[in-house]
Amino acid sequence: METRHNIIKKAAVIFNKKGFYGSSMTDIMQSTGLEKGGIYRHFKSKDELALEAFDYSVDVLRQTYRAAALQAQTAEGKLLAVLSVYAGQGQTPPLEGGCPLLNTAVDSDDTHPLLKQKARDAMEEWLHFLNQIITEGIHTGEFRPDLPIEQVCVFLTSVFEGNIMMLQLSKNHQYTEQYLEQLKAYIHKCMK
Repeated sequence: METRHNIIKKAAVIFNKKGFYGSSMTDIMQSTGLEKGGIYRHFKSKDELALEAFDYSVDVLRQTYRAAALQAQTAEGKLLAVLSVYAGQGQTPPLEGGCPLLNTAVDSDDTHPLLKQKARDAMEEWLHFLNQIITEGIHTGEFRPDLPIEQVCVFLTSVFEGNIMMLQLSKNHQYTEQYLEQLKAYIHKCMK
C-alpha cells in the first residue's frame, strides 16, 4: 500500500506539471525509481494512475483550503485565507505545478472525458465550499443579505484561477500582490 501511495503522490506532480499526454511512463518510472512492471503491478493503465493521481491532488487541495479556513474566525477571514493559498504568504503551493483543477481542465478539454468529469466535479465541490463560507457570512451578518452567492463564487474562482495562471506564466509576484489588494477590496464591498 505504501508503494502504491508513493506512485500516486509522485505521479500527481508529474501529471500536474506536464499534463496527461505530456507525461510518460518513463517520467513516472524515473520519479518513483520503479520499473514499468512495478508500476503496472499497482495500476492497470496510465489512465487509472492519472485518475487516482488527480483524486490525490484534489484531496491535497481540499485539506489545504480547509486548514486555511480553520485558521480564520470570520467568513471574510476564511475567504481571504482560502483565496490566498497560492499567494505565497508563508506557504508553498499545495502541489507543484499550480492548480490541478485548472491544469486538468485545460489538458483534458475534449481529449480525456473521465479526467474532464473529475475536474468538473472538483470545481463543483470548490464552488460549494465557497458558497458555504459566503452563506455563513450572510447568516452571521458579515456579508450583505442580498449578495448573489453563485455569481460571487464564480467571480472569485475566475479571478483566483486567473491569478494562478499569471503567476505560473510570469513568476511575477507583483501580480499576486495586485490580486490580493483587489480581492480584499471586492470582499469588503460584499460586507454590510
